[in-house]
Amino acid sequence: MDLKIAGKRALVLASTRGLGRGIAEKLAEEGAEVLLCGRSTDRLEEAVKAIRDKGGKADFVTADLADPGIVDLLADNVDQKLGGVDILVNNTGGPPPGSMTDASMEVLSKQFDMMVLRVMAITARFLPGMKERGWGRVLTVASSGVIQPIPNLGLSNALRSALVGWSKSMANENAADGVTFNLLLPGRIDTERVEELDCANSKRTGKSIEDVREAARQTIPAGRYGKVEEFASVAAFLVSDPASYVTGGLIRCDGGAIKSV
Repeated sequence: MDLKIAGKRALVLASTRGLGRGIAEKLAEEGAEVLLCGRSTDRLEEAVKAIRDKGGKADFVTADLADPGIVDLLADNVDQKLGGVDILVNNTGGPPPGSMTDASMEVLSKQFDMMVLRVMAITARFLPGMKERGWGRVLTVASSGVIQPIPNLGLSNALRSALVGWSKSMANENAADGVTFNLLLPGRIDTERVEELDCANSKRTGKSIEDVREAARQTIPAGRYGKVEEFASVAAFLVSDPASYVTGGLIRCDGGAIKSV
C-alpha cells in the first residue's frame, strides 16, 4: 500500500530511542521528512545519521519536555528545518514506576506538565497550519494502561488517561478540517523502557529478569513481546493518507494482551 506521505513533514517527539525512534525511521522510510526531538544530542545525531544512510530525510532538535520553553524552541526549529508540520507524533517518556497511593504530589505535578500539558501545548501550536492546509495527522503514543491499568504504573495509568478525553475531543472538533487525532496503545513492545520496567519489577518482587519476562509473556496471547518495527508500521498507517477516515480512536498494538473487548 502506498501510504502517500512522501514529502509530508513530520515532527516526532521523544525519538532518540524505542518507539519514538522506530516511528521516525518508518516515516522516513515512507518518504516523509522527519524532525526528531529528544534530550540527548549524541543519540539524535546517531539516529539521524542512520536514517540518512538509508536515503531518508531527517534532522533533529535537542529539546526536553520538562523545559517550559520547548514549544517555542520546537516551533523555531520547525520553521527553519521543515517549514511546517503535517504529521505530529506525540510521544513522551514514562514516569517512575510505583503505586498511585505512594505518588507524591510534587512528582505528579512535574510529570503532568511533561506528559500532558506539553503535549497539548505543542499540538495547539501546530494545529492551525494543518487546518489551513486541510490535511493533518496527530498521533499520540499512550499505553495499554489507559484501558487496563498496569500494576505498579499508577502515574502512567492516570496521566496518560487524561490524553484519552483530550484526543477524542480534538478529533471531533477538527475532523471536518481534514485533521485526524488517534491514540496508539503499545502493550509490551521490546524497548529499553520495557526492559527498565522489567528490571524494576524484578527488584520489587525478588524474581529474576527472565522469570519476570516469562510471566509477562504468559499474559500475552501472541506469546511474545512485540517488535518496535511492528508498532511503527501501525503508527505509519494511522498518519497516512489512506487512514483519513480513522479518527478519535484508541488503537491497540499489544498482541492481544488487553483482556477487555
